[in-house]
Amino acid sequence: MRRPFVRALARPLVLAAAAAAIPLVSAAPAAPAVADGIVVGGFPIEAADSPWTVALSSRDRFGGMRSGQFCGAVAVGRTTVLTAAHCVGEDVLGSPPGEVGDLKVIAGRTDLRSAEGQEIPVRETWVNPEYDGISNAGDFAVLTLAEKLPENAVIGMAAAGDPAYAADTRATVYGWGDVTGAGDYPYSLRAARMRVLSDALCEEAYPGGADGTYRADVMLCAGERVGGRDACQGDSGGPLVAQGRLIGLVSWGSGCGRPGSPGVYTRVSDVIQKLGWERAT
Repeated sequence: MRRPFVRALARPLVLAAAAAAIPLVSAAPAAPAVADGIVVGGFPIEAADSPWTVALSSRDRFGGMRSGQFCGAVAVGRTTVLTAAHCVGEDVLGSPPGEVGDLKVIAGRTDLRSAEGQEIPVRETWVNPEYDGISNAGDFAVLTLAEKLPENAVIGMAAAGDPAYAADTRATVYGWGDVTGAGDYPYSLRAARMRVLSDALCEEAYPGGADGTYRADVMLCAGERVGGRDACQGDSGGPLVAQGRLIGLVSWGSGCGRPGSPGVYTRVSDVIQKLGWERAT
């Protein structure tokens, strides 16, 4: 079945509801060397080691147990955050994002039960008008924050032609989503190592129909050929990072960590092009 990652249908990966220059490259740290232990097939990580990984929150909509977290997001400017378009749809939030009074970005918080870090209100939400909820093409939105994030909480983005997009490149995805594919949501931030996969693999896995349609011009294929490491429900909008640069936003897939069903990410080079951010170097 098709899921975007609040991952619901061939799933966007969003959690289901319980009731300013923009750098193209930066010295953002590469994923630290942490042993794999337990995103699906991942390991725990501190927010300080990926300060640009932030959570979208609405306690009114999703409850307070996990700080209201329902999606991931990534800081690409001190007041500019990218997330998945499907994360801020009315079907997820219950109303237009501008009418959600407690929509916030949580930064610098490893454990969602804690009060560490910042909770910053979202001042403005811009959703890609070309987003197609059927194919999941163009699955990105830009959030403008009411307060600035720290300077080190920003990651650079990989423009078109960057070698970070090459197949077999090692990459890491970050989030607070389901760690098993069975509704097991952690309180603390996780990461999973994987590889950028060839477009051909995702074109074969998602040729069209119920499981979705892969488009190489706007999407990126990542995971492991044998499955086991993947983003999952609740990770939508979170970052996929390779060679210290943002290359993808968690978007959709079929199941979580299944062999033959890689994760599909919004291709960040397409986001840069659509928003005209090539000039912001």
